[in-house]
Amino acid sequence: MTTDSTLTAEQILIAAEDVLRRFGPAKATVVDVARTLGVSHSSVYRHYPSKAALREAVTRRWLDQAHHELATISNEGGPASGRLHRWLTTLFTAKRKKALDDPELFATYMVLVEENSGLVDAHVDTLVGQIAQIFEEGTEDGEFKLAHIRNTARAVFDATGPFHDPAYASTWSAPGVDDRFEAVWKLVLGGLRAK
Repeated sequence: MTTDSTLTAEQILIAAEDVLRRFGPAKATVVDVARTLGVSHSSVYRHYPSKAALREAVTRRWLDQAHHELATISNEGGPASGRLHRWLTTLFTAKRKKALDDPELFATYMVLVEENSGLVDAHVDTLVGQIAQIFEEGTEDGEFKLAHIRNTARAVFDATGPFHDPAYASTWSAPGVDDRFEAVWKLVLGGLRAK
């Protein structure tokens, strides 16, 4: 049993995610989160001063989960094209898993993301930066020939949007989606290697 004195921010975020899954963003309250944890709502407010702050923290946590695994890939050694393919595939797989395995929570996060568009902008900026890192190393090694690395990284992120942008989630279980991804990948790779 959690007590007010042992309550951590991470425990609150996990409980908030559960409450949001069960009740949805319109009905979930801080009192529900506190009740789930067996503490007073004032204990939750000690960590998060408002319902909006708690929802923002849940959104940040959800978005940040993607960063860690992708950062590992962007920091690996080896050919840039292989890392970029793994990076894009990992992003697509993670987004598809969230959307298909837990559609209620995914729908909830879409509402929270709309409330916190600044977090989304920072998230996208981080992801584009990871692609740019792969491009920088690939350009230094002569694998890619790129004049504008950051712009090209954003273009690749945008071009592959149908495979990671939640607006396209309804298409992620369609037959042939993996083949379509690979076709886009081949076009992207051809453009990166153009002399």
